[in-house]
Amino acid sequence: MRLDIIIPTQNRARLLERAVRSVLEACQVPALSVHITVVLNACRDDSRERLAGVQAAAPGRITILEERRRGKSKALNLAIAATSGDLVGMIDDDEEVDREWLTVVAGAFTADPDLDFVGGPYVACWDAPPPDWVPSDYLAVLGAADNGPRRRPYEPAFPGILKGGNAVIRRRTLAVVGPYAEYLGPGEGARLFSCEDEEMYLRLLEHGARGMYLPDMVIYHHVSSERLTPEYYRQWCFWRGVSRGLMDHRHPLKVPYFAGVPRFLFGRAVRSLGRMAKGLVATTPQHQAFEDELRLWDLAGYFYGKHVYALARFSPFPSQRRAGPFPVGATVDENEIVGLSA
Repeated sequence: MRLDIIIPTQNRARLLERAVRSVLEACQVPALSVHITVVLNACRDDSRERLAGVQAAAPGRITILEERRRGKSKALNLAIAATSGDLVGMIDDDEEVDREWLTVVAGAFTADPDLDFVGGPYVACWDAPPPDWVPSDYLAVLGAADNGPRRRPYEPAFPGILKGGNAVIRRRTLAVVGPYAEYLGPGEGARLFSCEDEEMYLRLLEHGARGMYLPDMVIYHHVSSERLTPEYYRQWCFWRGVSRGLMDHRHPLKVPYFAGVPRFLFGRAVRSLGRMAKGLVATTPQHQAFEDELRLWDLAGYFYGKHVYALARFSPFPSQRRAGPFPVGATVDENEIVGLSA
């Protein structure tokens, strides 16, 4: 089997180099041919230069593409179209794979030819201990996710999703399901759009794709100190809500709605307001008080995305064209094209 590992990046040269090296230094599997495709997404730093030495030390194993249109989903779609391996893996530029990551992936797909996708846990790596105000119910803000020690299928009852920073999907499955939704995910400016992984995961399940959560398929995620501020949490929650509001037009939840928004969001917000009111006369733990505030940002973002932002954009769902080998707006490092067939 051939595994194409895609790493989209934007101005994180130091972390990117660590991510690439972690794949190269992981335990290699004879039955698995591994190639790394880095997508420079409107990068203005020295990412290309820092990778030059790594490329030289691993000839034919690393390809560099460039996507000038800002957006993680655009970068992923470019790389998927430009590669041809049986398996397509995705990790983020601020992650490192465990030494056994490739072994676990190869074992899963070799043992089950009908398996369509796999994912695993994120282990947060902190520069410093987290502040007391960090709420435990919002660890996804920091890129931490663990669905337990048991191998289990991805299904509607699964308590989470296939996270795009630790995922491997069969190419034949992607050909059926289609590309990543380019109206979602990190992109232009300071707006912290997300949910491109969630939208892809929903489509995988809708198409009947079979996936497994593998507890040993571990990646280590660097937690930037920039994320450890209340303002970042507020922005993240609001724009995740906007993203979910946009996604709701195509993937409505199977729950009661009120004013076009899932009713449970109103319920959580009302309970949070009640606790916040009690907090005016009684001491509330920092993390609980901040979690209550974030519930309000969740609701506000969802409502804005569902009713306001969609109108401002006229159509939140641009058509997902099926791109050719190299979509318009993208450039390729021609010196590395040979690596595609290495």
